[in-house]
Amino acid sequence: MTTNETSISVSRTIDAPAADIFDLLSLPARHHEFDGSGFVRSAEDTERITKVGEQFVMNMEGEHMGGEYKMYNHVTAFDDGKMIGWKPANEDAKDDPKGWEWLYTLESQGSDSTLVTLTYSWTDVTDKDLLKIFPLVSEEQLEQSLADLAGAVSGS
Repeated sequence: MTTNETSISVSRTIDAPAADIFDLLSLPARHHEFDGSGFVRSAEDTERITKVGEQFVMNMEGEHMGGEYKMYNHVTAFDDGKMIGWKPANEDAKDDPKGWEWLYTLESQGSDSTLVTLTYSWTDVTDKDLLKIFPLVSEEQLEQSLADLAGAVSGS
């Protein structure tokens, strides 16, 4: 685990090939299966993420937003089998992510094992009022996300 003033990173070795894990991460319809924060409910988009610049919409719920809401996620990183990331934007500013990012990096540790690092970064957030809520997701919730990812990829 690495924490600094503007990001948190957690890592876990998952007993699955990097390709299988990436397959799951690149399919927004399955993101609710490994969301340790409890905010993700479902995906509006069921298409697989295939490149930087794409956008996918997630249905969310949380008290911090007064209940149900949508996030418009802009894909910022895509390296097939190795890295995938996105920056969310609120519904009132769909095309204007406010600077926080979710990034997964995968390092193969052999044919059936992968070191997965999840980084939650708010480095690019410039709105002083928005900065007050970070980190909204805790280190423990990020670790839960990786545990849930391990379960989802193994089918348990």
